[in-house]
Amino acid sequence: MGGDVTFRQKATILTKEEIARAITRISHEILEKNEGPEGLAIVGIRTRGYVLAERIAQAISRIDGSSVAVGALDITLYRDDLSVVAEQPIMHKTEIDFDIEDRNIILVDDVLYTGRTIRCALDALIDFGRPKSIQLAVLIDRGHRELPIRADYVGKNLPTSQKELVQVKLQEIDGDDSVFIEEAQNG
Repeated sequence: MGGDVTFRQKATILTKEEIARAITRISHEILEKNEGPEGLAIVGIRTRGYVLAERIAQAISRIDGSSVAVGALDITLYRDDLSVVAEQPIMHKTEIDFDIEDRNIILVDDVLYTGRTIRCALDALIDFGRPKSIQLAVLIDRGHRELPIRADYVGKNLPTSQKELVQVKLQEIDGDDSVFIEEAQNG
């Protein structure tokens, strides 16, 4: 009986314009908290976190006129659920071509959920050196933490049920900018 679980779109959470405003606000907050761009570097978790990291760096450049180093972090081999994710996980390239020693690193992801992805990212990042600090920026914080991890910068706090999925679409990957909730349905 049961059948396959399918998901249907329940509600749009952020439009293209609202995503742009959230990125601008997060960028201002990063500059304010760190008293400017000096010593900052932004590292995005592949795939959508990296796109958001690039957008934050562009926004900081527009706001402050400074260039901030941006890197991409692949956490595939650091995951504790690797066997559940895929038999042959897809590996992406980590691209951090700057020294993270003594820098304030802004780690960026699209959705903060249980905290497990961020824990893996912290492990991966520390393998590159010892930053002065690591701060977390996320577009969506949906709650349901399983680890003591919190974001320093949040585009939108979004209370969800565990039966819901939060989907982030970004122009560079999906051809559209939007965030929406999908609800599970038994098929």
